[in-house]
Amino acid sequence: MIRTVEAKIDISGKIFLSEPIKLLYPCRALVTILDQEPLVSVNEETLLSESSLAEDWNRPEEDSAWDYLQKAL
Repeated sequence: MIRTVEAKIDISGKIFLSEPIKLLYPCRALVTILDQEPLVSVNEETLLSESSLAEDWNRPEEDSAWDYLQKAL
């Protein structure tokens, strides 16, 4: 299983995970060094409401209401 966990690395190279992880056996890992903090923060409320809004958005009536925009392409 591949899992991504956010972490911070201090200038001495010590890695601090943002959440505790539990492993059943030793694993390999890849570390990607990012130059800076993210430029865009994610709004948690948006992510939490996505599934309930999708129920309304993913209906045939909704698709037909916006169909004219597809024809313009």
